[in-house]
Amino acid sequence: MGHPELDLRLDGFVAADEQTEKAFRRAIQSEQTELTPLAEHHTPDGASYYVLHNRAVTWGIPGEPQLVALHLRRDRETKTFRFDHAALPLPAMAQSWLIHRGCPPEEISLAPGTGTAPADEATRALEQRLMGDGDRFALLHSYTDDDPDHAMTVAVLRCLDERSPSPFRVLHEDVDTDSWTHTLREGGFATSAEAHRWCEDALRGQAPVLPPVQPAARSVPRPASSLPAPARRSTGRSR
Repeated sequence: MGHPELDLRLDGFVAADEQTEKAFRRAIQSEQTELTPLAEHHTPDGASYYVLHNRAVTWGIPGEPQLVALHLRRDRETKTFRFDHAALPLPAMAQSWLIHRGCPPEEISLAPGTGTAPADEATRALEQRLMGDGDRFALLHSYTDDDPDHAMTVAVLRCLDERSPSPFRVLHEDVDTDSWTHTLREGGFATSAEAHRWCEDALRGQAPVLPPVQPAARSVPRPASSLPAPARRSTGRSR
């Protein structure tokens, strides 16, 4: 069974400038035959959003992200285009990147039968949350192991809210190639070093259970008794 063919819908269009042309050739065109569309959405005003799997990565540097989020912007009057892209380790992160750039969330779901299916409700819920609030995190590190015997992806994120009690997060996707399903879990860490160490242990099959994400402290209004007492009105009488 062949892979779906990628149609970038650029017939008759050229890059907006030389810099865009060189960047697009290097990032997308050079590996276009290896890019498989997992999800795509096109708008009447000339924008396109793609979640792509890059098969070429599998024989490149071990552990590199295998997904590409691509945002194309066409100018129908000048017949030119511009683009942005990002290499990301998990589909929900690619979807979040596109949603943050204007793609309607309901339009960028993965095509049926694409990739592995979520194994449980916890995985579905976490993926939905990542799609919605992924712009609250910066990706620091990831590693994708596509060996069928222990296929997994780990990612270290930094929370952009410095007040978070778990400023570093680990995402751990474990793939069951027999059932063709995956689980996704999240853990919270106080330091980047602890998060990286957990990922290294996971890739060796020695990681403990992920520590839970610590909830943010809720602001509790002060009780009335702690408020300053109102000033006493003078009665005009002295003691």
